[in-house]
Amino acid sequence: MNMNKKLLELERKGGLIRVGLIGAGQMGRGMISQIESMKGMRVVATADIRVEQAKNAYLFAGVRAEHIVQTRELEQAERAIDQRSVVVTDDMHMLLALPNVDVIVDATGVPSVGAEIAWKAILNKKHIVMLNVETDVTVGPLLNKMAASAGVVYTGSAGDEPGAVMELYNFADAIGFEVLAIGKGKNNPLNVQATPDSAREYAQSVGANPKMIASFQDGTKTMIEMTAVANATGFVPDQPGMNGPVATVEELTQVLRLREDGGILTRTGVVEYVNGVAPGVFVIVTSGKEEVRHEMEYLKMGKGPNFVLFRPYHLTSLETPLSVAGAYFYNEQTIAPWKGLVAETVSIAKKDLQPGDRLDGIGGFTVYGKIMTAAEAKSLNALPIGLVQAQTVKRAVRAGEIITYDDVEQTASSVIWELRKLQDQALLAGSL
Repeated sequence: MNMNKKLLELERKGGLIRVGLIGAGQMGRGMISQIESMKGMRVVATADIRVEQAKNAYLFAGVRAEHIVQTRELEQAERAIDQRSVVVTDDMHMLLALPNVDVIVDATGVPSVGAEIAWKAILNKKHIVMLNVETDVTVGPLLNKMAASAGVVYTGSAGDEPGAVMELYNFADAIGFEVLAIGKGKNNPLNVQATPDSAREYAQSVGANPKMIASFQDGTKTMIEMTAVANATGFVPDQPGMNGPVATVEELTQVLRLREDGGILTRTGVVEYVNGVAPGVFVIVTSGKEEVRHEMEYLKMGKGPNFVLFRPYHLTSLETPLSVAGAYFYNEQTIAPWKGLVAETVSIAKKDLQPGDRLDGIGGFTVYGKIMTAAEAKSLNALPIGLVQAQTVKRAVRAGEIITYDDVEQTASSVIWELRKLQDQALLAGSL
Protein backbone atom coordinates (compact mmCIF):
# COMPACT_ATOMS: atom_id res chain seq x y z
CA MET A 1 0.00 0.00 0.00
CA ASN A 2 1.25 3.50 -0.91
CA MET A 3 4.53 2.06 -2.23
CA ASN A 4 4.65 4.80 -4.86
CA LYS A 5 4.71 7.42 -2.08
CA LYS A 6 7.41 5.59 -0.17
CA LEU A 7 9.61 5.38 -3.25
CA LEU A 8 9.04 9.03 -4.14
CA GLU A 9 9.89 10.08 -0.59
CA LEU A 10 13.07 7.99 -0.69
CA GLU A 11 14.17 9.60 -3.96
CA ARG A 12 13.43 13.12 -2.71
CA LYS A 13 15.71 12.45 0.24
CA GLY A 14 18.47 11.37 -2.15
CA GLY A 15 18.04 7.68 -1.42
CA LEU A 16 17.82 4.74 -3.79
CA ILE A 17 17.05 1.03 -3.50
CA ARG A 18 20.02 -0.50 -5.29
CA VAL A 19 19.09 -3.76 -7.00
CA GLY A 20 21.44 -6.44 -8.25
CA LEU A 21 19.94 -8.69 -10.93
CA ILE A 22 21.23 -12.10 -11.95
CA GLY A 23 19.77 -13.34 -15.22
CA ALA A 24 19.05 -10.97 -18.12
CA GLY A 25 16.62 -13.14 -20.04
CA GLN A 26 13.06 -12.16 -20.83
CA MET A 27 12.07 -11.66 -17.18
CA GLY A 28 15.21 -9.77 -16.27
CA ARG A 29 15.04 -7.46 -19.28
CA GLY A 30 11.45 -6.55 -18.53
CA MET A 31 12.27 -5.80 -14.91
CA ILE A 32 15.16 -3.50 -15.79
CA SER A 33 12.97 -1.48 -18.17
CA GLN A 34 10.17 -1.25 -15.62
CA ILE A 35 12.46 -0.10 -12.81
CA GLU A 36 14.03 2.56 -15.05
CA SER A 37 10.55 4.15 -15.09
CA MET A 38 10.24 4.10 -11.29
CA LYS A 39 11.20 6.48 -8.52
CA GLY A 40 13.62 5.54 -5.77
CA MET A 41 14.93 2.31 -7.27
CA ARG A 42 17.45 1.19 -9.87
CA VAL A 43 19.03 -2.02 -11.11
CA VAL A 44 22.60 -0.88 -10.52
CA ALA A 45 24.26 -4.16 -11.54
CA THR A 46 23.30 -7.11 -13.74
CA ALA A 47 25.09 -10.41 -14.20
CA ASP A 48 24.54 -12.83 -17.06
CA ILE A 49 26.78 -15.46 -18.61
CA ARG A 50 26.00 -13.68 -21.91
CA VAL A 51 27.17 -10.23 -20.88
CA GLU A 52 25.96 -8.66 -24.15
CA GLN A 53 22.45 -9.66 -23.14
CA ALA A 54 22.85 -7.69 -19.91
CA LYS A 55 24.15 -4.68 -21.86
CA ASN A 56 21.23 -4.83 -24.27
CA ALA A 57 18.78 -4.98 -21.37
CA TYR A 58 20.00 -1.57 -20.23
CA LEU A 59 20.11 -0.15 -23.76
CA PHE A 60 16.52 -1.28 -24.36
CA ALA A 61 15.59 0.44 -21.09
CA GLY A 62 17.02 3.74 -22.32
CA VAL A 63 20.34 3.74 -20.45
CA ARG A 64 23.06 5.39 -22.52
CA ALA A 65 25.97 3.18 -23.56
CA GLU A 66 28.57 5.42 -21.88
CA HIS A 67 26.83 4.83 -18.56
CA ILE A 68 27.17 1.03 -18.80
CA VAL A 69 30.39 -0.33 -17.29
CA GLN A 70 31.46 -3.90 -17.98
CA THR A 71 33.76 -5.34 -15.35
CA ARG A 72 34.66 -8.35 -13.21
CA GLU A 73 36.54 -6.20 -10.68
CA LEU A 74 34.76 -5.42 -7.43
CA GLU A 75 36.33 -2.03 -6.82
CA GLN A 76 35.69 -0.84 -10.36
CA ALA A 77 32.06 -1.94 -10.07
CA GLU A 78 31.69 -0.09 -6.76
CA ARG A 79 33.08 3.13 -8.26
CA ALA A 80 30.80 2.86 -11.29
CA ILE A 81 27.71 2.52 -9.12
CA ASP A 82 28.78 5.40 -6.87
CA GLN A 83 29.17 7.53 -10.02
CA ARG A 84 25.57 6.68 -11.09
CA SER A 85 26.59 4.30 -13.86
CA VAL A 86 25.34 0.73 -14.07
CA VAL A 87 27.46 -2.42 -14.11
CA VAL A 88 27.25 -5.49 -16.31
CA THR A 89 29.30 -8.61 -15.69
CA ASP A 90 29.46 -12.31 -16.34
CA ASP A 91 30.61 -12.89 -12.74
CA MET A 92 27.61 -13.31 -10.46
CA HIS A 93 29.91 -13.87 -7.46
CA MET A 94 31.35 -10.37 -7.86
CA LEU A 95 27.85 -8.92 -8.04
CA LEU A 96 26.76 -10.80 -4.91
CA ALA A 97 29.73 -9.33 -3.02
CA LEU A 98 29.01 -5.72 -3.99
CA PRO A 99 28.51 -3.69 -0.79
CA ASN A 100 26.48 -1.03 -2.62
CA VAL A 101 23.69 -3.44 -3.60
CA ASP A 102 20.73 -3.74 -1.23
CA VAL A 103 18.52 -6.41 -2.82
CA ILE A 104 19.38 -9.30 -5.12
CA VAL A 105 16.89 -10.62 -7.68
CA ASP A 106 17.41 -14.10 -9.11
CA ALA A 107 15.85 -14.34 -12.56
CA THR A 108 17.84 -17.31 -13.84
CA GLY A 109 15.11 -19.95 -13.56
CA VAL A 110 17.79 -22.61 -13.02
CA PRO A 111 17.35 -24.46 -9.70
CA SER A 112 21.02 -25.17 -9.05
CA VAL A 113 22.12 -21.62 -9.90
CA GLY A 114 19.28 -20.11 -7.89
CA ALA A 115 20.25 -22.08 -4.81
CA GLU A 116 23.80 -20.74 -4.95
CA ILE A 117 22.57 -17.18 -5.56
CA ALA A 118 20.15 -17.24 -2.63
CA TRP A 119 22.64 -18.88 -0.28
CA LYS A 120 25.42 -16.38 -1.07
CA ALA A 121 23.05 -13.40 -0.99
CA ILE A 122 22.02 -14.43 2.52
CA LEU A 123 25.66 -14.91 3.57
CA ASN A 124 26.35 -11.39 2.26
CA LYS A 125 23.39 -10.04 4.31
CA LYS A 126 21.35 -9.01 1.29
CA HIS A 127 17.62 -9.43 0.75
CA ILE A 128 16.88 -11.98 -1.98
CA VAL A 129 13.84 -11.94 -4.28
CA MET A 130 13.36 -15.20 -6.15
CA LEU A 131 11.99 -15.07 -9.69
CA ASN A 132 13.02 -18.70 -9.53
CA VAL A 133 10.23 -20.86 -8.15
CA GLU A 134 12.17 -23.96 -9.21
CA THR A 135 14.75 -23.31 -6.50
CA ASP A 136 12.15 -22.34 -3.91
CA VAL A 137 10.20 -25.62 -4.11
CA THR A 138 13.43 -27.59 -3.72
CA VAL A 139 15.27 -25.85 -0.87
CA GLY A 140 13.07 -22.86 -0.01
CA PRO A 141 12.20 -23.92 3.56
CA LEU A 142 15.88 -24.05 4.48
CA LEU A 143 16.74 -20.80 2.68
CA ASN A 144 13.81 -19.08 4.37
CA LYS A 145 15.07 -20.10 7.80
CA MET A 146 18.66 -19.12 6.94
CA ALA A 147 17.51 -15.67 5.81
CA ALA A 148 15.49 -15.11 8.97
CA SER A 149 18.51 -16.07 11.07
CA ALA A 150 20.67 -13.62 9.09
CA GLY A 151 18.15 -10.79 9.47
CA VAL A 152 17.37 -10.50 5.76
CA VAL A 153 14.33 -11.25 3.62
CA TYR A 154 13.92 -14.33 1.45
CA THR A 155 10.84 -14.04 -0.76
CA GLY A 156 9.17 -15.05 -3.97
CA SER A 157 8.12 -12.36 -6.38
CA ALA A 158 4.98 -10.32 -6.81
CA GLY A 159 3.59 -10.82 -10.30
CA ASP A 160 4.78 -14.39 -10.57
CA GLU A 161 1.70 -16.61 -10.30
CA PRO A 162 2.43 -17.93 -6.80
CA GLY A 163 2.84 -14.37 -5.57
CA ALA A 164 -0.37 -13.28 -7.31
CA VAL A 165 -2.28 -16.22 -5.78
CA MET A 166 -0.85 -15.34 -2.37
CA GLU A 167 -2.07 -11.77 -2.71
CA LEU A 168 -5.66 -13.00 -3.13
CA TYR A 169 -5.30 -15.62 -0.41
CA ASN A 170 -3.95 -13.11 2.12
CA PHE A 171 -6.78 -10.70 1.32
CA ALA A 172 -9.45 -13.37 1.75
CA ASP A 173 -7.89 -14.81 4.89
CA ALA A 174 -7.37 -11.38 6.47
CA ILE A 175 -11.04 -10.41 6.23
CA GLY A 176 -12.24 -13.70 7.63
CA PHE A 177 -13.37 -15.76 4.67
CA GLU A 178 -12.95 -19.52 4.77
CA VAL A 179 -10.71 -20.37 1.82
CA LEU A 180 -11.64 -23.65 0.14
CA ALA A 181 -9.36 -23.80 -2.91
CA ILE A 182 -6.66 -21.68 -4.49
CA GLY A 183 -5.18 -21.88 -7.96
CA LYS A 184 -4.25 -20.58 -11.35
CA GLY A 185 -5.15 -20.91 -14.99
CA LYS A 186 -3.08 -22.90 -17.46
CA ASN A 187 -2.56 -21.39 -20.90
CA ASN A 188 -2.47 -24.63 -22.88
CA PRO A 189 -3.71 -28.23 -22.65
CA LEU A 190 -1.49 -30.56 -20.63
CA ASN A 191 0.93 -32.47 -22.85
CA VAL A 192 3.42 -34.39 -20.73
CA GLN A 193 5.28 -35.46 -23.89
CA ALA A 194 6.16 -31.88 -24.88
CA THR A 195 9.85 -31.37 -25.67
CA PRO A 196 11.97 -28.45 -26.90
CA ASP A 197 11.60 -29.89 -30.41
CA SER A 198 7.80 -30.06 -30.32
CA ALA A 199 7.64 -26.59 -28.71
CA ARG A 200 10.21 -24.96 -31.00
CA GLU A 201 7.92 -23.52 -33.67
CA TYR A 202 5.61 -21.88 -31.16
CA ALA A 203 8.53 -20.67 -29.06
CA GLN A 204 10.10 -18.99 -32.08
CA SER A 205 6.79 -17.32 -32.96
CA VAL A 206 6.66 -15.63 -29.53
CA GLY A 207 10.42 -15.07 -29.13
CA ALA A 208 10.76 -17.52 -26.22
CA ASN A 209 13.11 -20.33 -25.27
CA PRO A 210 11.77 -23.70 -26.54
CA LYS A 211 12.80 -25.38 -23.28
CA MET A 212 10.81 -22.86 -21.28
CA ILE A 213 7.73 -23.35 -23.48
CA ALA A 214 8.07 -27.13 -23.15
CA SER A 215 8.07 -26.78 -19.35
CA PHE A 216 4.78 -24.86 -19.62
CA GLN A 217 3.19 -27.37 -21.98
CA ASP A 218 4.24 -30.50 -20.09
CA GLY A 219 2.80 -29.04 -16.88
CA THR A 220 6.04 -28.89 -14.92
CA LYS A 221 5.90 -25.12 -14.42
CA THR A 222 2.31 -25.29 -13.20
CA MET A 223 3.14 -28.12 -10.78
CA ILE A 224 6.11 -26.16 -9.42
CA GLU A 225 4.11 -22.96 -9.00
CA MET A 226 1.33 -24.67 -7.09
CA THR A 227 3.91 -26.49 -4.96
CA ALA A 228 5.22 -23.07 -3.91
CA VAL A 229 1.68 -22.01 -3.01
CA ALA A 230 1.13 -25.24 -1.06
CA ASN A 231 4.31 -24.68 0.95
CA ALA A 232 3.21 -21.13 1.72
CA THR A 233 -0.38 -21.93 2.76
CA GLY A 234 -0.46 -25.54 3.89
CA PHE A 235 -2.97 -26.40 1.15
CA VAL A 236 -2.35 -29.66 -0.73
CA PRO A 237 -3.10 -31.15 -4.15
CA ASP A 238 -6.41 -33.01 -4.22
CA GLN A 239 -4.56 -35.84 -5.95
CA PRO A 240 -1.07 -36.24 -7.48
CA GLY A 241 -0.89 -33.89 -10.46
CA MET A 242 -4.07 -32.08 -9.34
CA ASN A 243 -7.33 -32.42 -11.31
CA GLY A 244 -6.84 -29.81 -14.04
CA PRO A 245 -10.50 -29.31 -15.02
CA VAL A 246 -11.77 -27.13 -17.84
CA ALA A 247 -13.94 -24.26 -16.61
CA THR A 248 -14.76 -20.60 -17.02
CA VAL A 249 -14.46 -18.16 -14.14
CA GLU A 250 -18.23 -18.33 -13.66
CA GLU A 251 -18.06 -22.13 -13.39
CA LEU A 252 -15.23 -22.32 -10.86
CA THR A 253 -17.39 -22.46 -7.74
CA GLN A 254 -19.48 -25.26 -9.25
CA VAL A 255 -16.51 -27.34 -10.38
CA LEU A 256 -14.18 -26.78 -7.42
CA ARG A 257 -16.51 -28.03 -4.71
CA LEU A 258 -16.81 -31.38 -2.95
CA ARG A 259 -18.02 -34.37 -4.93
CA GLU A 260 -21.02 -34.81 -2.65
CA ASP A 261 -22.03 -31.26 -3.59
CA GLY A 262 -21.67 -31.92 -7.33
CA GLY A 263 -18.03 -30.88 -7.77
CA ILE A 264 -14.78 -32.76 -8.39
CA LEU A 265 -12.92 -32.37 -5.09
CA THR A 266 -12.41 -35.05 -2.46
CA ARG A 267 -11.51 -32.41 0.11
CA THR A 268 -11.17 -28.66 0.56
CA GLY A 269 -7.98 -26.77 1.35
CA VAL A 270 -6.50 -27.64 -2.04
CA VAL A 271 -4.28 -26.13 -4.72
CA GLU A 272 -5.50 -26.56 -8.29
CA TYR A 273 -5.01 -25.48 -11.88
CA VAL A 274 -7.80 -24.90 -14.39
CA ASN A 275 -7.81 -24.75 -18.17
CA GLY A 276 -9.92 -21.83 -19.35
CA VAL A 277 -9.09 -19.04 -16.89
CA ALA A 278 -5.50 -18.22 -17.88
CA PRO A 279 -3.69 -15.96 -17.25
CA GLY A 280 -5.73 -15.45 -14.10
CA VAL A 281 -5.41 -16.66 -10.52
CA PHE A 282 -8.22 -17.35 -8.08
CA VAL A 283 -9.38 -18.33 -4.63
CA ILE A 284 -12.68 -20.00 -3.80
CA VAL A 285 -14.15 -18.72 -0.51
CA THR A 286 -17.19 -19.15 1.65
CA SER A 287 -18.52 -17.90 4.97
CA GLY A 288 -20.49 -19.47 7.77
CA LYS A 289 -22.27 -16.15 8.31
CA GLU A 290 -25.59 -15.74 6.50
CA GLU A 291 -25.21 -11.94 6.41
CA VAL A 292 -21.81 -12.21 4.69
CA ARG A 293 -23.15 -14.62 2.06
CA HIS A 294 -26.15 -12.34 1.49
CA GLU A 295 -23.91 -9.31 0.97
CA MET A 296 -21.67 -11.23 -1.45
CA GLU A 297 -24.73 -12.09 -3.53
CA TYR A 298 -25.91 -8.46 -3.34
CA LEU A 299 -22.46 -7.38 -4.58
CA LYS A 300 -22.90 -9.57 -7.69
CA MET A 301 -20.26 -12.08 -6.59
CA GLY A 302 -22.46 -14.98 -7.66
CA LYS A 303 -24.88 -17.28 -5.94
CA GLY A 304 -23.43 -18.78 -2.77
CA PRO A 305 -22.54 -20.44 -0.63
CA ASN A 306 -19.16 -20.40 -2.42
CA PHE A 307 -17.70 -17.42 -4.26
CA VAL A 308 -14.68 -16.84 -6.46
CA LEU A 309 -12.18 -14.01 -6.08
CA PHE A 310 -10.40 -13.71 -9.41
CA ARG A 311 -7.46 -11.69 -10.65
CA PRO A 312 -7.37 -11.78 -14.46
CA TYR A 313 -3.68 -10.94 -14.88
CA HIS A 314 -0.22 -11.32 -13.42
CA LEU A 315 2.57 -9.11 -14.72
CA THR A 316 5.52 -11.39 -13.86
CA SER A 317 8.79 -9.48 -13.52
CA LEU A 318 7.12 -6.10 -14.09
CA GLU A 319 5.70 -6.49 -10.57
CA THR A 320 8.91 -7.78 -9.01
CA PRO A 321 9.93 -4.25 -7.92
CA LEU A 322 7.04 -4.34 -5.43
CA SER A 323 8.65 -7.32 -3.70
CA VAL A 324 12.02 -5.54 -3.79
CA ALA A 325 10.50 -2.48 -2.15
CA GLY A 326 8.54 -4.54 0.38
CA ALA A 327 11.70 -6.29 1.50
CA TYR A 328 13.67 -3.03 1.69
CA PHE A 329 11.12 -0.85 3.48
CA TYR A 330 9.24 -3.34 5.64
CA ASN A 331 11.25 -6.61 5.75
CA GLU A 332 8.12 -8.06 4.15
CA GLN A 333 7.83 -11.32 2.20
CA THR A 334 5.46 -11.60 -0.76
CA ILE A 335 5.39 -15.39 -0.57
CA ALA A 336 7.64 -17.87 1.20
CA PRO A 337 7.38 -21.48 2.40
CA TRP A 338 6.01 -20.52 5.83
CA LYS A 339 4.38 -23.96 6.24
CA GLY A 340 7.56 -25.86 5.40
CA LEU A 341 7.69 -28.70 2.91
CA VAL A 342 3.99 -29.47 2.39
CA ALA A 343 4.15 -30.53 -1.26
CA GLU A 344 6.82 -31.67 -3.69
CA THR A 345 7.17 -31.61 -7.46
CA VAL A 346 8.70 -34.99 -8.28
CA SER A 347 10.43 -36.25 -11.41
CA ILE A 348 8.47 -38.42 -13.86
CA ALA A 349 10.05 -40.16 -16.86
CA LYS A 350 8.91 -38.44 -20.06
CA LYS A 351 9.98 -41.43 -22.14
CA ASP A 352 11.36 -44.92 -21.52
CA LEU A 353 14.79 -44.52 -19.94
CA GLN A 354 17.59 -47.06 -20.01
CA PRO A 355 20.65 -47.53 -17.79
CA GLY A 356 23.28 -45.01 -18.88
CA ASP A 357 20.77 -42.42 -20.11
CA ARG A 358 21.38 -38.92 -18.77
CA LEU A 359 18.61 -36.75 -17.37
CA ASP A 360 18.34 -33.27 -18.84
CA GLY A 361 16.11 -31.32 -16.46
CA ILE A 362 13.05 -29.09 -16.56
CA GLY A 363 11.59 -28.52 -20.02
CA GLY A 364 13.83 -31.12 -21.61
CA PHE A 365 13.43 -34.53 -23.27
CA THR A 366 13.63 -36.92 -20.30
CA VAL A 367 11.55 -35.73 -17.33
CA TYR A 368 8.51 -33.73 -16.35
CA GLY A 369 7.21 -32.73 -12.93
CA LYS A 370 4.16 -33.79 -10.96
CA ILE A 371 2.95 -32.32 -7.68
CA MET A 372 2.09 -34.55 -4.72
CA THR A 373 2.16 -34.20 -0.96
CA ALA A 374 5.63 -34.14 0.55
CA ALA A 375 4.70 -37.13 2.70
CA GLU A 376 3.79 -39.19 -0.36
CA ALA A 377 6.92 -38.12 -2.20
CA LYS A 378 9.06 -39.13 0.78
CA SER A 379 7.35 -42.51 1.06
CA LEU A 380 8.13 -43.18 -2.60
CA ASN A 381 11.72 -41.87 -2.31
CA ALA A 382 10.85 -39.67 -5.29
CA LEU A 383 13.53 -37.42 -6.78
CA PRO A 384 12.50 -33.73 -6.65
CA ILE A 385 12.50 -32.19 -10.13
CA GLY A 386 14.71 -29.34 -8.88
CA LEU A 387 17.52 -31.82 -8.12
CA VAL A 388 17.71 -33.16 -11.67
CA GLN A 389 21.21 -32.21 -12.84
CA ALA A 390 22.39 -34.48 -15.65
CA GLN A 391 22.45 -37.58 -13.46
CA THR A 392 22.91 -40.98 -15.07
CA VAL A 393 20.01 -43.41 -14.88
CA LYS A 394 20.96 -46.71 -13.18
CA ARG A 395 17.93 -48.87 -14.07
CA ALA A 396 15.26 -49.01 -16.74
CA VAL A 397 12.42 -46.58 -15.99
CA ARG A 398 9.27 -46.65 -18.10
CA ALA A 399 7.58 -43.50 -19.37
CA GLY A 400 5.20 -42.20 -16.73
CA GLU A 401 7.03 -43.79 -13.79
CA ILE A 402 8.35 -41.81 -10.85
CA ILE A 403 12.13 -41.47 -10.83
CA THR A 404 13.53 -42.18 -7.38
CA TYR A 405 16.81 -41.26 -5.71
CA ASP A 406 17.82 -44.91 -6.10
CA ASP A 407 17.30 -44.74 -9.88
CA VAL A 408 20.07 -42.21 -10.50
CA GLU A 409 23.79 -41.93 -9.90
CA GLN A 410 24.83 -38.66 -8.29
CA THR A 411 28.48 -38.35 -9.29
CA ALA A 412 29.13 -34.72 -8.34
CA SER A 413 27.91 -32.55 -5.51
CA SER A 414 26.43 -29.06 -5.89
CA VAL A 415 25.10 -26.28 -3.69
CA ILE A 416 21.47 -27.27 -4.22
CA TRP A 417 22.20 -30.94 -3.52
CA GLU A 418 24.02 -30.09 -0.28
CA LEU A 419 21.33 -27.63 0.80
CA ARG A 420 18.67 -30.24 0.15
CA LYS A 421 20.52 -32.73 2.33
CA LEU A 422 20.70 -30.16 5.12
CA GLN A 423 17.00 -29.41 4.68
CA ASP A 424 16.05 -33.09 4.82
CA GLN A 425 18.14 -33.54 7.98
CA ALA A 426 16.49 -30.50 9.60
CA LEU A 427 13.03 -31.74 8.70
CA LEU A 428 13.82 -35.17 10.12
CA ALA A 429 15.09 -33.58 13.31
CA GLY A 430 12.00 -31.38 13.56
CA SER A 431 14.06 -28.17 13.52
CA LEU A 432 12.55 -26.82 10.31
